[in-house]
Amino acid sequence: MTPEIVALCMFGLLLLGLFMGHPLAFVLGSTAVLGALIAGKPMALGIVINRIFGDVLDNYTLIAIPLFVLMARFLSDSGVTDRMFETLRLLLSNVRGGLALAVVFISILLAATTGIIGASITVMGVMALRPMLQYGYSPTLTTGVIAASGCLGILIPPSIMLILMASYSPLSVGELFAGSMVPGVLLGLLYGVWVAVVAMVRPDMAPSVQPDEQVSRGTLLRLLALEAMPPLVLILGILGSLLAGIATATEASAIGAFLALAIVLLRGRFEWQTFYGALIETGRTSAMILFIVVGATAFTGVFNITGGLRATQEIIRGLDMEPWLLITVMMGIVFILGAFLDWTGIVLLSFPIFLPIVQELDINLLWFVVLMAVVLQTSFLTPPFGYALFYLRAIAPKSVRTRDIIVGVVPFIVLIVLMCICVAVFPALVTWLPHALYGTN
Repeated sequence: MTPEIVALCMFGLLLLGLFMGHPLAFVLGSTAVLGALIAGKPMALGIVINRIFGDVLDNYTLIAIPLFVLMARFLSDSGVTDRMFETLRLLLSNVRGGLALAVVFISILLAATTGIIGASITVMGVMALRPMLQYGYSPTLTTGVIAASGCLGILIPPSIMLILMASYSPLSVGELFAGSMVPGVLLGLLYGVWVAVVAMVRPDMAPSVQPDEQVSRGTLLRLLALEAMPPLVLILGILGSLLAGIATATEASAIGAFLALAIVLLRGRFEWQTFYGALIETGRTSAMILFIVVGATAFTGVFNITGGLRATQEIIRGLDMEPWLLITVMMGIVFILGAFLDWTGIVLLSFPIFLPIVQELDINLLWFVVLMAVVLQTSFLTPPFGYALFYLRAIAPKSVRTRDIIVGVVPFIVLIVLMCICVAVFPALVTWLPHALYGTN
């Protein structure tokens, strides 16, 4: 059987398993087994097992994933974001769209301290969804800004996705963190600009809110500075130690987990039951991610051994396109895959195919990976399998229709595409900070 047919069979089985509703990790693993049998190379499975032990279980960088998950749960238990949102609500009460702007601001801060999409969307949804609806905000704008802003955690460091990308590319975690910092923050600011424009053009969708209690603006600013201090210390401890070269990604994640636990203790929010729950949730989330990594490693291993990887790369090379057009095609593939797979599967399936071709074309690898990270923002928002849509649907009241959530994220998907164009046209948005810190081009 030719490699091309094996490749088609494996991708066909992958899509079939996903549309049947099976978990991605087990679909990838079972497809690897069936692909090896279809190709008549069952011995490939033994090689794949050795590769899993070598590439996954011995990968020191992946230890950062459970530590960052634990840090995110500690920060959620500390209640820092609740007080910050309430303070911003009062501070921006006379500003049209003020609640939505508060959601964007706190989501940027959460993204720089957690990197867990589910946690960010759930926290912001619980805090902001019902108040925004009660104050007359449009359901589409409300759900759209919460879902899109909550997804910034996979782009703004520290991000679990960027750690996994660094593990499967020649790039370091520090380079990826530095390269994604500017695009991530700019995308968040772009969301804020959009909210401001909507509030100006359609004030009925984002009205100003008169607070129940009157507090002086100076008092609010002092309270906001006080409440923002713990997250800022956490950000400085993680990104400062990592970008300054003091700590590796794994060590920085341990620093982050320690500081987050210290915040919980200092705020008097520590309870043994919530501490135990944080450990259990960390174990579940980490196991889910690592199961997907193991399944994807098995899939790509068999795909490579049976010749499917080489055949797919030759098809892409045979397109005979200009480099910019080829990059556009690759990003289009990533965008389409985002409607059916989560970011873990997309990264682990596409990197072995795309990265060698990008290196052959002498394209800046850091720029390409960060561009792909920006595109992957859409994987959480595009139906039918956008995880942010499911998270929000689970906590939204019945009065909010699923259609409202889907329509609400569409403008933000357009903004993500606009950000991708900006990154493509101005590569310095990605390369400037890593060059300043590490001297990389």
